[in-house]
Amino acid sequence: MTRLPLFQRYIGIDYSGAETPYSGLKGLRVYEANLRKEPVEVLTPPGPRKHWSRAALAEWLAITLADSEPALVGIDHGFSFPLRYFEVHHLPPDWPSFLDDFQAHWPTDAKNRYVDFVRNGSAGRGAERMGSSRWRRLTEERCGAKSVFHFDVPGSVAKSTHAGLPWLRYLRQQLGDRLHCWPFDGWAVSPGTSVLVEAYPSLWKGRFPADQRTPDQQDAYTIAAMLQQADHTGQLREWLQPALLPAMAGVAQVEGWILGVPPPD
Repeated sequence: MTRLPLFQRYIGIDYSGAETPYSGLKGLRVYEANLRKEPVEVLTPPGPRKHWSRAALAEWLAITLADSEPALVGIDHGFSFPLRYFEVHHLPPDWPSFLDDFQAHWPTDAKNRYVDFVRNGSAGRGAERMGSSRWRRLTEERCGAKSVFHFDVPGSVAKSTHAGLPWLRYLRQQLGDRLHCWPFDGWAVSPGTSVLVEAYPSLWKGRFPADQRTPDQQDAYTIAAMLQQADHTGQLREWLQPALLPAMAGVAQVEGWILGVPPPD
């Protein structure tokens, strides 16, 4: 039996934690596909900046995801931290509370705020909420991804994660129940709801020719194209409901899970 796709739009975002939330960033790229058309780059709205800033992207997502057509959005930074972080800092295993606590200590969404300003103690209270590069989430262990605390190395998502988490909080505040943050809001997705997922384009490296795209463009394109393809083939339904053991599923609803990472055998 042929199943209808779950979504009408597929948005892939290659994120960047560089500079400030209001800086135009060459490495921040957005591609969007629909049911019939392959991904095309979404350019920043007309204005003084040639490239997206994190703030402009968050505002655009808040507007576009309020649309009636459900969208699936994949972003390539960590959505949460390892369970060890919650234990060390005596935090409840509750993702919305984690976002509030993180933003209070790492206000990387503030104007003129670099992630490094919080790291070095000149802004925020980051010293009270540090992690170890040895701590990894279950999903990172499964796919070989680096820790969300592993800064200053090639392929690191630490800076983009620390820059992006406050904007996930912003989107939840703006969209309410019109946005499903997977899997924190549950593994099952309600029909007609836009969904935000953590993506890792390296999982699908080489699936799509790069043509003339830069590496950042190619990562965003790959995320959007793979989400579109997986929905059309029905594989997306399996990805959204990975066969995790109950204990592991419980941890993943705190730590997050990268879409498409298979469960343990």
